[in-house]
Amino acid sequence: MEREQLFEVARRTFDTPEFRGIEFIESECKTIINAVPGNALPFNWTINPYRGCSHACTYCFARPTHTYLEMNAGQDFQSKIVVKVNAPQVLRRQLAAKRWKGEPIAMGTNTDPYQRAEGRYRLMPEIIRALTDYRNPFSILTKGTLILRDVGLLQAAAEVAEVSTAFSIGTLDEEVWRKTEPGTPHPRKRVEAVAALNRAGIPCGVLIAPVLPGISDGSRQLRQVVEACIDAGATHVSPILLHLRPGVREEFMPWLQEAYPDLVPRYEETYTRAYAPNADRKALGARVSGIVRALGGVKPSEASSNERFRRKTFEETRDPADRSDPGTQLTLV
Repeated sequence: MEREQLFEVARRTFDTPEFRGIEFIESECKTIINAVPGNALPFNWTINPYRGCSHACTYCFARPTHTYLEMNAGQDFQSKIVVKVNAPQVLRRQLAAKRWKGEPIAMGTNTDPYQRAEGRYRLMPEIIRALTDYRNPFSILTKGTLILRDVGLLQAAAEVAEVSTAFSIGTLDEEVWRKTEPGTPHPRKRVEAVAALNRAGIPCGVLIAPVLPGISDGSRQLRQVVEACIDAGATHVSPILLHLRPGVREEFMPWLQEAYPDLVPRYEETYTRAYAPNADRKALGARVSGIVRALGGVKPSEASSNERFRRKTFEETRDPADRSDPGTQLTLV
């Protein structure tokens, strides 16, 4: 694997509880709107102001990207955070270029733009302002409740361009959350953020992801999440079963051996490839669909009334392995 060049400016640590043990590598980027290679994802362009993520999710599919910088996908990924300090300025330059055609941009598709570092570096307000000034549509997928800081900016952006948001809420099970996502905001706080965004007129759905076999896929666990989504006015819900791509598997399986040793044989049998069998993914979709029907679905709201926009948000959060089979994913209407 070829090493990527990092234009490092400085390295910083901050002696505050939320940043202890984390090193911030401030760097300057040459570009910030990045093309998505291949055709597996339903968007062509992304912005990622950070690399690495203090959420420390055990299953994070982005972990291997740290190896491109000659850092490891384990502890380095969650404790050495690359901050693209000039991202807003570079974004304005790219948006102003004649070759840029104003296509939709997805954020949060690699590492979370509203992870803890954003509280200090505040890159997102200027990124949103730049996109607003150029009337460029965008979407944000996050686990960070810090997004509520920028509600006013998102509302201003939505007046001139299509804006959508989604939260990743894989479980409301307290024990599972603490074990699998130790650096994330409490999932109940995320539910509250979904409700707040929809009340503000910013369409916000929920990605139930990843669902972990034998850990967070119990009927009661799934019902808790779906019920909370409905109560929060979520524009859609998309359940996605865990992926274990190369580089992630090597980090996840040792964790599983320590946290849930009885499940190791099941995972080894299920994940002979990166994705669980298609039958398992369809079964999860059917289970969640049944829960939605039992709960009466989602009542139409002002935030979810734009059908084309709602469906675009849904497409951006679908499981790449299931794009050929819409029946495995759900929108709530």
